[in-house]
Amino acid sequence: MKGAVWLILPTYNEAENLEPLVEALLPVLSEASPAGHRLLVVDDDSPDGTGRVADALAARQASVEVLHRSAREGLGPAYLAGFRRALEAGAGHVVQMDADFSHDPRDVARLLAAGQDADLVLGSRYVAGGGVAADWHLARRAISRAGCWYARRLLGLGVRDLTGGFKCFRARALEALELDTVRSAGYAFQVELTYRAIRRGLRVVEIPILFHERRAGYSKMSPAIALEAAWRVAHLRMVTDL
Repeated sequence: MKGAVWLILPTYNEAENLEPLVEALLPVLSEASPAGHRLLVVDDDSPDGTGRVADALAARQASVEVLHRSAREGLGPAYLAGFRRALEAGAGHVVQMDADFSHDPRDVARLLAAGQDADLVLGSRYVAGGGVAADWHLARRAISRAGCWYARRLLGLGVRDLTGGFKCFRARALEALELDTVRSAGYAFQVELTYRAIRRGLRVVEIPILFHERRAGYSKMSPAIALEAAWRVAHLRMVTDL
């Protein structure tokens, strides 16, 4: 479907969340994307059976597709694989979001509406009207705020929420980011794509969202991932060919 909206869900051990999330997303996508829609689950060989849940959903829903990857390589490579599939299929807009209900499925419609006049729309916790739900732990709030402040200061950007993962790309803008040269694999991937978009003069806007604690399962964040993100952001400042 040329011009369709593609929504990319990277998964690793999200068996409990995936089915209810997809069921909540499909009506929103159907109403918000008159040119058609596709929901792509990108599963990194989850040992909890997430891939099987995804396959069952795809068997029932014609608009659901599954991309199975044989190894867990990180968030960035999973998204890049999904982006390539969407672009090859002629997507008009590409939405990315977490698969754990930390992003409200109903907000997808707001991202797509804002994406009619922007190259990249960020669902932002840190602009007026945005925030995090009361169930988010204080330590995670502090780490998230510190990570955004660090990336903004180091890269000299005005974007308030650089580390968020709820985004809508215009397809031609996503192509302009030269995905084959993206270096970040972990959570710095979110920073790098937004940084590349700004460096290329694309129109980037933020809309407020309320971020929630995941509904089930466990966070994939770890000290090693946080350190990789900090190092990668520092490296981005020194790279001139993004």
